[in-house]
Amino acid sequence: MPKAPAKPRAPSRRSPAERARIEALFERFAAAESDPRTELDYSSPYTLLAAVALSAQATDVSVNKATTRLFAVADTPGKMLELGEAGIIPYIASIGLFRTKAKNLVAAARILVDTHGGEVPLEREALQALPGVGRKTASVVLNELGIEPAIAVDTHVFRVSHRLGLSRGKTPDKVEHELMSVIPDPWRTRAHHWLILHGRYVCVARRPKCGDCPVADLCPSRGRQA
Repeated sequence: MPKAPAKPRAPSRRSPAERARIEALFERFAAAESDPRTELDYSSPYTLLAAVALSAQATDVSVNKATTRLFAVADTPGKMLELGEAGIIPYIASIGLFRTKAKNLVAAARILVDTHGGEVPLEREALQALPGVGRKTASVVLNELGIEPAIAVDTHVFRVSHRLGLSRGKTPDKVEHELMSVIPDPWRTRAHHWLILHGRYVCVARRPKCGDCPVADLCPSRGRQA
């Protein structure tokens, strides 16, 4: 059964100074980029869903290269179903796990056509019931479309959350729950993208660019790798 959505919990027990630091972190992120978005290319809820599903264990750049061609011929569930696994594979063969992803795209498209009238259901439970769509994929889609404040914890979010002292969770689920409890409400809908982008371009895994970091003075890990 799909897991229930992570609901924002009561603010964790942090000191007033720590709460002020966290507020300042996200004020800085907002000042630098007020409306962060996914770097995946999409033109509809369906192409967003497909692109996010394809991005598992793949870079956004590689997915965009593949979907530029794929979505030109199959940008709806019906068209994807007509294309079929054999037809999809040549478009996505450069992406990791492409055979499994092609199979899931077809299976999900069939459910969307047969059960949802060819439309993407914008409820978490229905999304997570689709083949190839887990909690993280559903969170990205719902958050990107402004349906539900959600934080999908990938390797970037996991790393940055620990370095910034936002979470000590040892699993993605625990990090997600803690982030939803410590991030002030006005920032929750955008926090996912800020943390990903910060991890992708500044707080990188090796040799984090602390000298270029807009929140370095607020970071407990400044100057050391984590």
